[in-house]
Amino acid sequence: MTVLRQQDLGKGRDAYARWREAAGTMMAASGGAIPLGERLAFKPDLPRPVWAMAVRYSLFLLEHKAPGEGVEVRVAPWGAIKILDGPASDPHNLTPPDVIELDPEVWMRLATGVTTWAEEKDAGRISAVGERDDLSDLLPLTDGGTRWR
Repeated sequence: MTVLRQQDLGKGRDAYARWREAAGTMMAASGGAIPLGERLAFKPDLPRPVWAMAVRYSLFLLEHKAPGEGVEVRVAPWGAIKILDGPASDPHNLTPPDVIELDPEVWMRLATGVTTWAEEKDAGRISAVGERDDLSDLLPLTDGGTRWR
């Protein structure tokens, strides 16, 4: 299930970088570790098309990092992917047994390492159903990047 066309990979990479830059600017402005409340509220003021491309690109990265059919990750309104091995979708409704739904700002904070899965889950910002309802082992999607805590 592709969320990003091949010809849009560059745009997606650039949008993802802009999102990370905004997070880096927030970190620099704070002068150090950012309190959890501020990180949970972080939502950079970027144009809607940048948000859409950043979300799609990050979902593309996750899809390639953990291919499979067992868990559906939904970031409405911009994308949904299936990842991880496991039982495939029910042929009647096409929904796998494990479904995770996130708002775009929650997803991007997780994907870039601004917050952790546990922090967002404890704050009630993740809707997850099924046995595999924790993506913390797969996030953040950047390696060697700055941690905002």
